[in-house]
Amino acid sequence: MTPVASGTTVSPSAPAGQGIGPLLRAWRVRRRISQLELALRADSSARHISFVETGRSKPSEEMVLRLAEHLEVPVRERNALLLAAGYAPRYPETALDDPALDALWDGMERLIRGYEPYPALVLDGLYRVRAANRGVAMFLEGVPEWLLQPPLNAMRLTLHPEGMAPRIRNLREWRGHLLEQMQRQIALQRSEELRALYEEVAAYPVPREAPDSEPEEPYPYFALPLRFEHEGRVLSFISSISTFNTPMDVTVAELAIETFLPADPATVKYLHSLGT
Repeated sequence: MTPVASGTTVSPSAPAGQGIGPLLRAWRVRRRISQLELALRADSSARHISFVETGRSKPSEEMVLRLAEHLEVPVRERNALLLAAGYAPRYPETALDDPALDALWDGMERLIRGYEPYPALVLDGLYRVRAANRGVAMFLEGVPEWLLQPPLNAMRLTLHPEGMAPRIRNLREWRGHLLEQMQRQIALQRSEELRALYEEVAAYPVPREAPDSEPEEPYPYFALPLRFEHEGRVLSFISSISTFNTPMDVTVAELAIETFLPADPATVKYLHSLGT
């Protein structure tokens, strides 16, 4: 996924009613793949890919799915491609509270509980917190009740000036990282809700005095850390996001488990001392 310039979004969707050709071409251009390269990957021909993109040939359902796979099209957008080609959607969108997902939720909750005392949470495609372990509690201390009303939104909680933002010691860096992450996601999804959330949190003011200093004792971080102040101590975390491999459901495809790994020995020691 390629970052999009600040303040702009790029959607690989085509105007409604133009069929699958413009949609496929937009995804291919987005992935920076030539017609020949895509044809070789999908066991087709550049001529056939060209005909599909220009509307001179209608791809089979199997070909649509094959091209979508090689273009790494998100599951939700694969349904859009199928509809544009005149086929029924292949991937269901199961409600989060559907009993069919009970075993999945049980597994995820066991996973994030087992990660304690380190923070971990489950997010949906709009950054709403769907589950969290006790390690997340330190991030919520001092946050006003109105920001904690369900559905709790991780982006809003992190970047709002009454949320975590005042205690993030490298706020400008971390804010830039989160906004870029949202831009990449917007580039892959036709979601007005996600776009509205981005515009909201990007507009939050950043205090002029927002700290952005180096730790007192520099540590060799291997990824951008979240440096968060808790009870007078500065804790350092490396964020990791996990998604499901080969999902066959839109809802499951958009779930993510975010874990915060301590980035230095002092943070490890402090978290264990809390007895979370």
